[in-house]
Amino acid sequence: MIGGGAAGFFGAIACANAHPHAQVTLLEAARKPLSKVRISGGGRCNVTHHCFDPARLVQAYPRGGKALRGAFTRFQSQDTVDWFASRGVELKTEADGRMFPITDNSETVVECLVTEVTKAGVKLRTGVKVKSVRQLSITEGFEVEVKTGERLQCDRLLIATGSNPLGYRWAADLGHKISSPVPSLFTFNIADPRLQDLAGVSVEEVRLRLLETGKQKQELTGPLLITHWGISGPAVLKLSAWGARVLHDHDYQMPLLIDWVPQYNPDSLRQQLLEVKSQTPKRQISSYSPLPVPRRLWQRLTATVGIDQKQRWAELSKKALNQLVEELTQGRYQIQGKGVFKEEFVTCGGVNLKEINFQTMESRCCPGLYLAGEILDIDGITGGFNFQSAWTTGWLAGQAMGQSD
Repeated sequence: MIGGGAAGFFGAIACANAHPHAQVTLLEAARKPLSKVRISGGGRCNVTHHCFDPARLVQAYPRGGKALRGAFTRFQSQDTVDWFASRGVELKTEADGRMFPITDNSETVVECLVTEVTKAGVKLRTGVKVKSVRQLSITEGFEVEVKTGERLQCDRLLIATGSNPLGYRWAADLGHKISSPVPSLFTFNIADPRLQDLAGVSVEEVRLRLLETGKQKQELTGPLLITHWGISGPAVLKLSAWGARVLHDHDYQMPLLIDWVPQYNPDSLRQQLLEVKSQTPKRQISSYSPLPVPRRLWQRLTATVGIDQKQRWAELSKKALNQLVEELTQGRYQIQGKGVFKEEFVTCGGVNLKEINFQTMESRCCPGLYLAGEILDIDGITGGFNFQSAWTTGWLAGQAMGQSD
């Protein structure tokens, strides 16, 4: 097994436990394994998501959902919860469905995985940097050369190197097509006076639409957070995942429509504002918002369409009303680059999924080679879905690798 991350550890444990006769060696380049597990979820480790229906679970994957449908019938989120619980690590569910260890400490998960590797008899070697991988022959297996010059031979090989470019190179050398990796899960840089000085303002539900040459490309609804550099929050991160390719192709420079009140359509919103005008004519527009929009944002958007701070609802003209409806439902902003999402490091791209047998995770191009985790062209939205695909593909690979021909 090459790669001491979530998929590599899970694959090694699954293989050693299911096939005690197998000699399993796990190689990791870093001195400390499971680095992404340690830092994920702000150091709490978002282990999985509280979605136990495979048909619904796959909808969280912009790429790879179709391939994972069958895989999740064999090992899904409930199995992950049970796996950790049986080893003394209880998980809890937060309001948004994310699941964390009850300790709120990723070291709990790390210690569990390291303990299980040891108990299973896996030979864990850290600080071992792999230089090259080659297949000797179908019968002789593989040779793995490490930087010290040592050459290791094995009859089955799992590559679970995440988004490390070396892993993609080895997979390509062994006959695979690689979809070029590009970032997924990131925030949007937007320099717009409408958002200036509003950092920290959050909106419970907005609708975001990406535009390409005037046509809608992607649409997503969810919470949004205004930041110093633009916008973030679940809606933005999800849109960055689903739109990862098109955003990359446009060098992260694209128009974005923000509907701040997706609960309304333009007609129902106009009617709502007219009712407020009729019922509270003497109240100042800037100080009284009838909508689920934070006060500071409401004041900024009303000022944007030329409504004076002291103007009363009775004084709202038809033109200003129409402009306000348009600003609220389809405000046009310009994405001017991508920010970072520090809790996740996810890429879109990797090994072509048609080249993998998803019952076993074995390569269709190179017998005896297995691939799991982020090296595959699979990525999920934020919420524990990327770890779940790593647990699932690692487990399937481990179960299959130790079987006798």
